Amino acid sequence: MGRFVYSMQVSLDLRIEQVPGDNGAGEWLRLGEELHRAANAMTRALTLMVHGRVYYEVMEEFWPRAHEDMSVPGYMREYGEIWTAKPKVLVSRTRNSADHNTTVIGGDDAIERLAALRAETGGDISVGGAGLATQLLRAGLLDELLLFTHPAILGFGRPLFDDYDVPIDLDLLEQRSFPQGVTMHRYAVQDAKEAGPC
Repeated sequence: MGRFVYSMQVSLDLRIEQVPGDNGAGEWLRLGEELHRAANAMTRALTLMVHGRVYYEVMEEFWPRAHEDMSVPGYMREYGEIWTAKPKVLVSRTRNSADHNTTVIGGDDAIERLAALRAETGGDISVGGAGLATQLLRAGLLDELLLFTHPAILGFGRPLFDDYDVPIDLDLLEQRSFPQGVTMHRYAVQDAKEAGPC
C-alpha cells in the first residue's frame, strides 16, 4: 500500500499563501540551496505525485523549462528534470489532458479512484494542493504531512487545509533544521485508513 504525503511550505500559523495567486512564491519563504537539494532528493524518491489542478498548473508553468534555463541555479534545474520525468496524476474536473508524464483523473469518483491507486501502489505518493489534501483527509486517506515551516507569521492567507475544523492527531516521524530558520517536520496522521476494497 502506498502513502499519501501532503508536502507543503508553510508559515508558523500554517498558511501556504499570503495573498491569492502568490503560488507559494511569497517573500516570506526562505528557500535556500540546502532546503532545495533536500526537496530534490525527497521528490526523486517518490513513487508518484498527485496534484490538484491549480497546484499542477503552477508547477507546469515553470518546471518543465527550468532544466534548460541557465539563469537559474543547478539545483533548480535538477528539480525541473525530476518533476518533469516523475509519474504524475492530475485531479481535475476541467482538464482531460496533460503533458509531462501526467495522467488525468476527474469526475465524481476521483477520490475513490485515488483510494484504489493508493491501495495498489507501493511507496510515497506526494499530494500537492490544499483542496485535494482536504478531500483526502476527509476520506481518511491522507497518511502523512511533510511540512517545511518558515519563520514567519502571516496572520491571513490560505490555510494548509480548506474549511476543515476537526482535530487531527499526529505522530512525529522525523524533524530536521535548515539554514535561515526553516524546519522540516514529518507527521503520521493517526486516523488514516488502511487500504482495502473501495
